[in-house]
Amino acid sequence: MSAPRNSARRRVLVAALAVSALLGAATVPAVASPSFGGGHAYGHAGFGGYVGDGARLEYQKGVAVRVLKGVFERGDTAIVDRFVRTDYIQHNPFAADGSETLKNLAVGAHQQFPEAKYDVKRVISEGDLVLVHSNVVLTPGTKGSAVFDIFRFQGGKIAEHWDTGQNVPDTSVNGNDMFSTVSRPQTGQPGSRWLTAYNEKLVTKAFDQLIVDKDLSALDKYWGAEYHQHNPTIADGVAGARAGLGGYFKAFPELAVSRKRVVAEGDLVAVHSHYVNAPGERGQAVVDLFRVRNGKIVEHWDVLQDVPATSANDNTMF
Repeated sequence: MSAPRNSARRRVLVAALAVSALLGAATVPAVASPSFGGGHAYGHAGFGGYVGDGARLEYQKGVAVRVLKGVFERGDTAIVDRFVRTDYIQHNPFAADGSETLKNLAVGAHQQFPEAKYDVKRVISEGDLVLVHSNVVLTPGTKGSAVFDIFRFQGGKIAEHWDTGQNVPDTSVNGNDMFSTVSRPQTGQPGSRWLTAYNEKLVTKAFDQLIVDKDLSALDKYWGAEYHQHNPTIADGVAGARAGLGGYFKAFPELAVSRKRVVAEGDLVAVHSHYVNAPGERGQAVVDLFRVRNGKIVEHWDVLQDVPATSANDNTMF
């Protein structure tokens, strides 16, 4: 469960934001929404959101993707002016606040890595948050990094950003890569939004019991027989999770995990947390992404990053 050290080259790129191959050449629709001063908030909260809110969530996902792709694959500073607030709050410890910093980093990163690709695997949105899961490859032919980016929107623009990233290893003990979807159906798209509230509640309970309380019996209650693991250091299946996490909890009996935020859409639920293995340590910023089917967790991806001693901003990684 320890995070590989990030390379200096990756820090240059991820210091600004993240990109997306998901949107491609599509345009961002101009839509009204409750948070933008228009639209309607109809529907039943028990079904995971508001009727009519889907357009706003898709808009946010599209903007996040366009900004990231424009910044890191093309060095496009105009897209930052269009979609990022000037008082942009940055939690990546290698970058300062503000949209001007983001534009400067975009130019520098694109000059240094002109063939960089931000290959987005999945994007979900809930409320004012968007989560993007990507494979960042600075140099063609290399494995690159696994990255999660979280964006907060305000007034239709990106207002805040958190991320975690780690290098993709050459091998995996479970045989799965860090990005693919193995559980059925094999798609990177989130399922129906009417399941969001139920799945978010289930995963939050499961995470708190298993990770926060270190109670391995949660695996029996919340995990499905078909469980696929993408953490490269843990074996596949529920038995692999039990052995891997059991060893981790034993090695770090004073482990403290605090949940910071949860983002969910359909069958995908992401938990952003601070893991501290022992008192006095800075710990790790971690994003765990779970897939739920028929009331059971059936797949898991994660990214872990050490919290550094210093930061270019005063916001912490959380």
